[in-house]
Amino acid sequence: MNLTVLAPVPGVVVALDEVPDPVFSDGMVGPGIAIDPPAGPTDGEIDAVAPISGIVTSLHTHAFVIQSNDPDHVGRAVLVHLGLDTIQLQGEGFALHVEQGDEVDAGQVLVSWDPNDVEASGRHAICPVIAMEAFEEELEIIADVASQIEAGEPLFSIES
Repeated sequence: MNLTVLAPVPGVVVALDEVPDPVFSDGMVGPGIAIDPPAGPTDGEIDAVAPISGIVTSLHTHAFVIQSNDPDHVGRAVLVHLGLDTIQLQGEGFALHVEQGDEVDAGQVLVSWDPNDVEASGRHAICPVIAMEAFEEELEIIADVASQIEAGEPLFSIES
């Protein structure tokens, strides 16, 4: 049984090689896909949700890693990076709802943030979603590139 990875944020699905950061677009971190969250004249704040159930093994205001705790998916983990170069914001504009080490369910809110604020700071709000320690051929992209997706909808799956 494959591990289904959910979209952590709403937005438009973007091929990973289109992410304007070579660390992600060249696959240095691992294979995956990205989501360009909505921006524009709204209050802007959105929630980033857990893409899989598991343990929060790494948590920063701008990025998190969830390690699956399902025996069928041992060693599988997913990295979500909220925007590019957002580490430079030093947590400004991000609100954490969990702590490192917490057990979370897929779809659970982990971080609230405003992509408009990220864009206003001169950074890109695109969110790479990466299968850690996986190979490109182990991924099956479920969501159509250039399509709209809601947080919590299936994005891709990883072979077990």
